[in-house]
Amino acid sequence: MAGDTPLNVGAASKETTMTDPNDALPPNAANHVALTPLGFLQWAADVYPQRPALLHGDYRQDWQTTRERCQQMAAALQAWDVRRGDVVAILAPNTPALYEAHFGVPMAGAVLNALNTRLDAATLAFILEHGRATVFLYDSEYAELVSDVLSRLSTPPRTVRIEDREYHGDHGTLGDAEYESWLSAQPSDHAWEWPADEWQSICLNYTSGTTGNPKGVVYHHRGAYLNATGNVLACGMPPHAVYLWTLPMFHCNGWCFPWTLAALAGTSVCLRRVEPAAIFEAIRRHHVGFFCAAPVVLSMLINAPKQVQYRATHPVQVLTGGAAPPAAVIESMEQLGIGVTHLYGLTETYGPSISCAWHDEWDELPLAERAALKARIGVRKLNVEHVQVVDDELRPVPADGKTMGEIVLRGNTLMKGYLRNPDATAQAFAGGWFHSGDLGVMHPDGYIEIKDRAKDIIISGGENISTVEVESVLYRHPDILEAAVVAKPDATWGETPCAFVTLKAGATCTEDDVLRYCREHLARFKVPRTVVFCELPKTATGKVQKFVLRDQAAALKSTNGESG
Repeated sequence: MAGDTPLNVGAASKETTMTDPNDALPPNAANHVALTPLGFLQWAADVYPQRPALLHGDYRQDWQTTRERCQQMAAALQAWDVRRGDVVAILAPNTPALYEAHFGVPMAGAVLNALNTRLDAATLAFILEHGRATVFLYDSEYAELVSDVLSRLSTPPRTVRIEDREYHGDHGTLGDAEYESWLSAQPSDHAWEWPADEWQSICLNYTSGTTGNPKGVVYHHRGAYLNATGNVLACGMPPHAVYLWTLPMFHCNGWCFPWTLAALAGTSVCLRRVEPAAIFEAIRRHHVGFFCAAPVVLSMLINAPKQVQYRATHPVQVLTGGAAPPAAVIESMEQLGIGVTHLYGLTETYGPSISCAWHDEWDELPLAERAALKARIGVRKLNVEHVQVVDDELRPVPADGKTMGEIVLRGNTLMKGYLRNPDATAQAFAGGWFHSGDLGVMHPDGYIEIKDRAKDIIISGGENISTVEVESVLYRHPDILEAAVVAKPDATWGETPCAFVTLKAGATCTEDDVLRYCREHLARFKVPRTVVFCELPKTATGKVQKFVLRDQAAALKSTNGESG
């Protein structure tokens, strides 16, 4: 597609020239430069050219080389007639090529669309068609999948095959070019242009689409710059931090950490496979100080075989999103020498927008109290201007830690909108706030605690039951690996909690054991009436598909005739 118009979703207006009413001092080229994270790469390469930027197996790449390769990518794309606003898609695990694309693609003026490697051919084809990708880079491990995807498109994009050095399978021949040859044909000193407008689109991400086609979320340069620097402050990251890529870079552009690492002249340790042995070995070998992970990855590390576990002898911090980490998880991670920080965000907020900012005096509290504090998603990051918990009239709820409302946000690190979906964009920004769809409470100290998705709250006999609260209790049970709670229709109470549970390997826990444990830790009306042992259905991004579980719970009612 030509130009940036197709990705200008109209969710907000562009900046206009500012004029002081008294002495007319408009911005000029000297005092007003568009914010972009691309400048971080320039800085890192200029100031620390020989410091390691990327580690991948035994391969080491410094910042000077990284800039040169990103400039070659920009030149290669422009040689293929890629212009400002065109979409360039990439399907790859956490490898140097995917990291380079976070700079090389926008340096060509294009928009990066990092694709979820767990998606099926039909969904990937929809995304490429909806985003109108003109170039498609892919890791050769996915050649068979890519062939299927391309066969579904009426006008396939040009393709580049990435032959990663850590992939030892067949690379195949599918594609218009091979990545290394494609880059090397271009000058390493290619002069890319600084974006003239910081509202210019930089990335396109797609939501998981659990109940329909995924929505395209558009980011701009300004938001990427601000959230990347906000990560430094929220996570306490020092210069030259060493970061392990366990979080997929395709997920909210790795929560903006590709750009954060450039701002720190830090080191990215790439990882093709998220496996406990590889994670522990990387922490030991490379002195990793930070990594991001979903709760399921924490469970993998805690339950890994003893022979692969490694207790860190240097400070390591894991930044986790999703469900609040239970006390048992925090304690187990601390026994591995890894601290846990809780973050909150959505694809629409460039990843984390709220963090549980820690107070030193909390370190002295007992584990249970520390866990309760860490369970709160916390306060806005410095780069987020406003966060509130509001009622249906957009009025702030009392800061009593009890009154629930919707979490809404306002600031510069919110998406431009949903690509070619004005109705969904207007709904998301109704009333001048971004509506998260998450329910929470505001505590007296200003910290927010998430309680549930609005659609997941259980109303039983007129009482609200937070599925997050019930799940948190279930996760503390020593035999439970994963848990999800949904509403089950009930003739008497309207709805009652139904728990779906995955046990740890070798566990022999029964339904009575689970219910007895819940009765010891929950008010009676919050205790699940039914427990189902199973593998939890998940989306391609690892999120539990609660709509599937709700259907299963409803079927249980019609089968067993329970009334609560």
